[in-house]
Amino acid sequence: MTDSPAVDVVIPAFNEEASLPLVLAAIPRPPVRRVVVCDNNSTDATAEVARGGGAVVVHEPRPGYGAACLRALDHLRRHDPPEIVVFLDGDYSDYPEELPAVIAPILADRAEVVIGSRVLGRREAGALLPQARMGNLVACALIRLLYGHRYTDLGPFRAARWSAFERLGMRDRDFGWTAELQVKALRLGMRVTEVPVSYRKRVGVSKITGTLRGTVLAGYKILSTVLRYSLGPLERK
Repeated sequence: MTDSPAVDVVIPAFNEEASLPLVLAAIPRPPVRRVVVCDNNSTDATAEVARGGGAVVVHEPRPGYGAACLRALDHLRRHDPPEIVVFLDGDYSDYPEELPAVIAPILADRAEVVIGSRVLGRREAGALLPQARMGNLVACALIRLLYGHRYTDLGPFRAARWSAFERLGMRDRDFGWTAELQVKALRLGMRVTEVPVSYRKRVGVSKITGTLRGTVLAGYKILSTVLRYSLGPLERK
């Protein structure tokens, strides 16, 4: 890896016109070279404010966090892929200015995949809802039981070497994306670590943990993903 590796950020976004300007303004450049926002069929001005903030905008009409991530990654794959790819949420709950700390283990060649742990970091009161905390506890306990690795969080702020990420063969198009990434990295023997990250109340209402239906569906998909990838050969593209 060079002294100044290309670092690109992926932001899946659905109706985030109020928060995206804050997120984009807080992303440190350098080290970030490029930001790709995937507009996931928004009905507001998400795409316009993303462009106004200097991001490349791609569109994914199929709803789903994973679908948006996959679409943005496809753009990077076809347009000068980075050496490190970072994932951020578009709701301003993450602290983009902490990005250097998230990629530091990769730069030091101590990890190929880094998960930003909200559990290990500083959290604003009420930012991590009770249902999200419980879901994290159950999912991480199941991963430890089935894979023998202790995660503390399935948080959205994460980074990976591009070469390692391509080996994962990511497939999930909705709520199982984060769990798929973390358990596949373990199955493939990648060096994975967590770093503490800060977390605040998001701008607006969560599309997942902010509703009963979203919470139930996300929980089911995450746990089924953890179970599925513990059995048999990995699914590849």
